[in-house]
Amino acid sequence: MSNTAHDSAEAYEGTDQPDPTPQLRALDRLVGEWTVDGGAPGTVRYEWMPGGYFLIQHVDLEQFGQKVTGFEVIGNLHPFGEPVSDDVVSRFYDSLGNTLDYVYEVEGDTLTIWGGAKGSPAYFRGTFSADDRVMEGEWVYPGGGGYPSTMTRV
Repeated sequence: MSNTAHDSAEAYEGTDQPDPTPQLRALDRLVGEWTVDGGAPGTVRYEWMPGGYFLIQHVDLEQFGQKVTGFEVIGNLHPFGEPVSDDVVSRFYDSLGNTLDYVYEVEGDTLTIWGGAKGSPAYFRGTFSADDRVMEGEWVYPGGGGYPSTMTRV
């Protein structure tokens, strides 16, 4: 009789774990606590999980008149036995029962967070200030919805 957990651990031993990707490490600029103003005011906090393979976001906001608390796990997909994905993806879990998927991308001082798949018509695009203390941007939703959002480091 096979012990699946033992077999999986045994198969994993001796494999080389790649370093966190540069695309993921580019999100290091988010680490810390931020005050959020605009269409969803509140606070968010980002921290690395031990090992540096996942960035965790803790959310305490008010959006469209509803209190939203939750957390998001951000990283590269790396299913067992497969290569690490190129895209930095996440899943957000909130107090309203939602699970939302995103793709994160940093190019220079610009952060884009795609709602769902990369290239989606729902996205956030913001720019870091020169000292990384402020992120100003806007959430864009299909059909003209969305709202401005400014994060200021606490």
